[in-house]
Amino acid sequence: MLDFTGRVIVVTGAGRGIGRAYAKLLAARGAHVVVNDLGGDEDGHGPSSEAADAVVAEIKADSGSAIASAESVTTGAAAIVALAVESFGRLDAVINNAGIYRLGDFRELEPAVYQDFLNVHYLGSLMLSRAAWPYLIDSGSGRIVNTISGAMTGQPQMLHYGAAKGAVYGLTRNLALEGEAHGIKVNAVSPGAGTRLMDLAAPALPPGTAEFMHEHMPPELVAPVGAYLVHQDCELNGEVLNAAGGYVSRLVVVNTPGIHDPKLTPETVAERLTEITDLTGAKP
Repeated sequence: MLDFTGRVIVVTGAGRGIGRAYAKLLAARGAHVVVNDLGGDEDGHGPSSEAADAVVAEIKADSGSAIASAESVTTGAAAIVALAVESFGRLDAVINNAGIYRLGDFRELEPAVYQDFLNVHYLGSLMLSRAAWPYLIDSGSGRIVNTISGAMTGQPQMLHYGAAKGAVYGLTRNLALEGEAHGIKVNAVSPGAGTRLMDLAAPALPPGTAEFMHEHMPPELVAPVGAYLVHQDCELNGEVLNAAGGYVSRLVVVNTPGIHDPKLTPETVAERLTEITDLTGAKP
């Protein structure tokens, strides 16, 4: 059994859905959990501590250890980390799960919307990781888990969301390199679960998808993957694990063997495109 006794872990967006499932599982395994959630709606409007407070109450009712934080990840990274250290004396891991969501045509969304999505998903993950970094070094087995999405590879009406998640993928890969010298492992989860954000995505998905996910893909079947990735025994670094409905797989970006032609022309590319795109022998 993977034990988290004594580990101090911050989980953002932990008031509902996948974040709540992370927090409850980790606390049940002995971790001290900072349950961070801004509250409010799916766009981050109407902040409230109620969501975080409710999860903390659930954890304490089960004899777990947790404290609530209603700070925004976009402006309150230092305060979130300070709360963890002041409350529990250390910080061992961060799960960057907080996010906002909406559908929209990229030509109609205001530029401010794109900035909001970058602020929450990318900069929120970056700044919290940055604030936590000295304590993760002190931990000796610091762990960071980011949250990406299959939308980064392309989904209708999700350019603002998918592009921000693509930035988090790049953050994960590069931060993993930064952590190697300090024993810090940085990975990501690409989750699939029936949540309130999935309900908002329903119009852009095949009919019945959201209903199927609520029935067969609960957040509790994502939580074990994130929990493993923040455990001190996890040796993965710079990886992404897909997690949905009990299925777990590795997401990999690969390079094909391609071609080499010192006299390359546009016509060569056109003529040899099948060879260029052939996945045989592709490597990460």
